[in-house]
Amino acid sequence: MTTQPPPPAWEPPAGSWASSAGRRRNMQAIRSRDTSPEMAIRRLVHAQGLRYRVSSRPLPALRRTADLVFRPVKVAVFIDGCYWHGCPEHYVPPRTNSGYWSDKVLRNVSRDRDTDSALREADWTVLRFWEHEPPDACALQIAATVERLRQRNE
Repeated sequence: MTTQPPPPAWEPPAGSWASSAGRRRNMQAIRSRDTSPEMAIRRLVHAQGLRYRVSSRPLPALRRTADLVFRPVKVAVFIDGCYWHGCPEHYVPPRTNSGYWSDKVLRNVSRDRDTDSALREADWTVLRFWEHEPPDACALQIAATVERLRQRNE
């Protein structure tokens, strides 16, 4: 009986930090927009009669997009994932390639604070919610903020 040679070790494509082909597939499947928490909040906000832009740049010169943008009243809404944005309640440090992923999350958090600062300097109201927060509570806060700013601008 002849034995088969072992399969070649997995080589990640250039620029990939994935530790295996399966991990790479999982990472590629993660959505950056239209996530379940985002869709739930969008449906509730829309049902309240509010209209908004989706995954849009509040400031054209700033290469960052908000999940919902209410341009006339300058409100930018972000629904942050617990893992990718370092939720103090739910973030669990990675066990695989922990140095890279922990640094990545720290860079995301730093970028979030920079985005908040840049938007506030441009007189925008920034609303951030965690993916685990109840969608109805988030939608109510968004609607109340937009309505308050609309009345103030009249």
